[in-house]
Amino acid sequence: MSKIEIEELISEEEIKTRIKQIAGDITADYSGKSLLFVGILKGSFIFLADLVRQAGVKTEIAFMALSSYADSSCSNGEVKLLYDSLESVEGKHLLVVDDIADTGVTLAFLTRVLSMRRPLSLKFCVLLDKPSRRKVEVALDYIGFQIPDEFVVGYGLDYAGDFRNLKGIYKALNI
Repeated sequence: MSKIEIEELISEEEIKTRIKQIAGDITADYSGKSLLFVGILKGSFIFLADLVRQAGVKTEIAFMALSSYADSSCSNGEVKLLYDSLESVEGKHLLVVDDIADTGVTLAFLTRVLSMRRPLSLKFCVLLDKPSRRKVEVALDYIGFQIPDEFVVGYGLDYAGDFRNLKGIYKALNI
């Protein structure tokens, strides 16, 4: 395998600014309410942590892990639930926080699974949105950035386990 080259797409400062804006919207939308943030592992953990610290609402946190990529750089279309720390969500406001909306298959799967658990509300927040790759339409309530169809790493997103620790978002140039 050749060495991966990267080029900055979104800077650390741009990410910080946008997270403050999203957190402000969440704070306004859930004023006086308790909100259960559901982080989708592993890619969302940094985004989730920064978002929760900025949001001015009563917060609970849970995690789910799903897989649709296996070890490749593109989704195989089959979603598997690998981990679920959610207890009863009936009557709670849920905000699913994910790193990226790509084909929409994973978020559509989550919509079905979580809706059956009868939450009071269910919304989605993604750091990155690639609308050009959408195979299944999904409602995204909070979007950090729309990006072109590029493979990206950094700020929690990885390639084969590497690059999660980068402070910005980078295009991987030779994957």
